[in-house]
Amino acid sequence: MLEHIFEKHAALIALTSIFVFGTGAQWLSWRIRLPSILLLLGAGFLAGPVFHLVNPDKLLGETLFPFVSMSVAIILFEGSLSLKLSDLKEIGSVLSYLLTIGVLVTWILGALGAYIILGFTGPNSVLLGAILVVTGPTVIGPILRQIRPTGQVGAIARWEGIVIDPIGAVLAVLVFEAHRAFLDTGVNEGTMIALENLFWTILYGGGSGALAALLLIFFLKRHAIPDHLEALVAMLFVLLSFAVSNILQEESGLVAVTLMGVMVANSGVTLKHIIEFKESLSLLLISGLFILLAARVPISSFAELGWRGPAFVVFMIILVRPASIFISTWKSNLTNKEKLFLSWLAPRGIVAAAVASVFAIHLGPDGKGLVPATFLLIVGTVVVYGLTAFPLARYLGLASSDPQGVLILGANELARAIGHAIKEANYPVMLVDTNRWNISTARMEGLRTSSKDILNENAVNELDLGGIGRLIALTQNDEVNSMGAMQFSGLFGRANVFQLTPWRRAEKQENSTSYLRARFLFGDEFSYQRLSDRIDSGAVIKVTKLTPEFTFENFQEAYGGTAVPLFISQNRKLTVLDTEQHSPKAGQTVIALVDEPEGHLQDQPNGANETTSAPVEGSI
Repeated sequence: MLEHIFEKHAALIALTSIFVFGTGAQWLSWRIRLPSILLLLGAGFLAGPVFHLVNPDKLLGETLFPFVSMSVAIILFEGSLSLKLSDLKEIGSVLSYLLTIGVLVTWILGALGAYIILGFTGPNSVLLGAILVVTGPTVIGPILRQIRPTGQVGAIARWEGIVIDPIGAVLAVLVFEAHRAFLDTGVNEGTMIALENLFWTILYGGGSGALAALLLIFFLKRHAIPDHLEALVAMLFVLLSFAVSNILQEESGLVAVTLMGVMVANSGVTLKHIIEFKESLSLLLISGLFILLAARVPISSFAELGWRGPAFVVFMIILVRPASIFISTWKSNLTNKEKLFLSWLAPRGIVAAAVASVFAIHLGPDGKGLVPATFLLIVGTVVVYGLTAFPLARYLGLASSDPQGVLILGANELARAIGHAIKEANYPVMLVDTNRWNISTARMEGLRTSSKDILNENAVNELDLGGIGRLIALTQNDEVNSMGAMQFSGLFGRANVFQLTPWRRAEKQENSTSYLRARFLFGDEFSYQRLSDRIDSGAVIKVTKLTPEFTFENFQEAYGGTAVPLFISQNRKLTVLDTEQHSPKAGQTVIALVDEPEGHLQDQPNGANETTSAPVEGSI
């Protein structure tokens, strides 16, 4: 009876299982804080070889290969939307080395490892080496968001992880086609065919992607697409570009969608609706693809690799990746610590799994071992890098386990005064503002700045947030403060985003919806206008170390009871004060706003450590 039910509703059960196992694995990975890929692979094995709920070949038949390819195209397009050409000013040369010399080193060494360690044939070894030059942007992204490394390594890893995927896929196709040509026509003719395929891949992929991008940008800039259809129309152009390019030249579609994403991301058009839709769709596709691809792999195929499988994984992690990084960047301006960190950040993901599965389908029995070897490397790299990249970044001084720096939204006079005080207390600080005068003034005063639009959907990826763990919104626009805080609450956590009290609440004590704002700074009565008025009236920000002889009460008396504590620093931890009552204690350093009479600096209070005033220059 049960078998009859399963047989009658096999397709329905399989489709439901893909969604249930995929979404359940993503949810569980969030709950237990493990990389989702590990649970997705496990769920795929359960759904396929173990419980036989999903048979991808029977379910999708000849559409399996096109579905996998199109899904990868959408994933690559979504990832490429985070790539900003402005990053290339600093990392362009290093990235070019990684995408040429680094790819070549990884390909050659990976092929040697497959031939010697796994015992693959020459052609399959070269093919596997080409497939494994890719990394995993869907895995690197979460790792980088957790680490928030300082310097340029974050941007390098993000660009490499996305751009190298179509390179690896195209390289695998060229190797596959060249091998067939070598068998049919000889080495010389086969080489010419491979070069010709490369030329057409670049031409058709680049042309199709550029044309689709220009058309989409044209319509978006002229508001010819309603908001609720922007994501669907973008999907139309992505799939059309991919399909046309692939029809003209096999696997050139991945080049097309990646180029399209980069062009659209740097066009200046608003992508909020597109990105929100693509992120959800990519998450769904990644979940479904891993279930489908893992369900096709017999558990016995891993046992057939024996000790060779784990040995190959160790070889790729310990030797191949470090060799690729140090050889390709030996003339770059990267420090040894940055090179070492990049050497330990090359997780493989969905693209490697999909490309290996596609070629296994093409090769049939001759492709035996490609998929289990690739899946083993995915699991091995995700586990190793996911568990050790963060501790390594901290050991190398490229990340902090509890970043205490502050991202300040706004570079106005008030924000600059607070920024100077935080910097004086030896904490990283960055001011972000779209007002060029504010940014120019802050930069001339020696503050670290950025002119990025913090409300842009890609702001989290564009900013160098190394050492920074919280945001305080100090603009005079209460709505911008709230939206900026909501934008970064997912990264820093709601406990670490703050905004000034809106003036309506400060004046009338009105309530506001808590989930539409951040924690209020300093006190209910301190809106931007009130704090700015005090700065204009001569108030300054003081950084003062309290002692048993000079308590906060003494500090208040010294300044006529005008001190408003803003931050407390102790044991290299910075506490941002909110609307709750706080009483700074001896041993702490207090950063406070005080009204300072003219000439008061000459009369230093007895018992206090040296007290500094954060400089304030210019006016708004």
